[in-house]
Parts: sequence; structure tokens; C-alpha cells
Amino acid sequence: MQFEDDRTEAQLETHRYLIGGTDRFLSGWGLAEGGASYAFWACRGEDAHRVEAWVKDRTDMMRVRWVIGAYRPNARHCAHAHVYVVDEGHPALA
Repeated sequence: MQFEDDRTEAQLETHRYLIGGTDRFLSGWGLAEGGASYAFWACRGEDAHRVEAWVKDRTDMMRVRWVIGAYRPNARHCAHAHVYVVDEGHPALA
């Protein structure tokens, strides 16, 4: 499984809320060939509900869920996972 986390060392402490799920568009091919592709957006606690609404509004996301703290998906189910960072100016906070 390939795992990418865009957070800096400092953001690992401040952006502990991860909201995301299975990316129905990217699963099964490319970096996720033969498995699921997960996408999560890391944010601060005070932004979590707004980020959740934004993720649920995306047509490419299914099984949206929250993870708080460290996250490493199960390689039996996930072929590729990416954690993006939600900071000031991100569309989820608009």
C-alpha cells in the first residue's frame, strides 16, 4: 500500500482530525490498482464539521468517516491513501 501524508511535523499536532473516505473515481486503477483509494483531509478540530460537510458533498467520495489522531489504513483493503491538509483558503472553509 502506498500512503502519502501532506502534513508537516507541526501539522501532525494541530491537524489531528481526518475526514474522508473511499474515492470511487480513483479506486481500482493507477496508484490504487487492485484495491481502494482513500482520501482524507486533515484539519483543526474547530473546522471538522465544515470539512465533513464539504467531503460529503463531493460526488467522488463514499463511506465518509472521521479519524482522530494517527491513521494508517489496512493494506488488505486499501491500495493507496492520501492525507491532504485543510488550511486557510481551502474550499472547505469558504
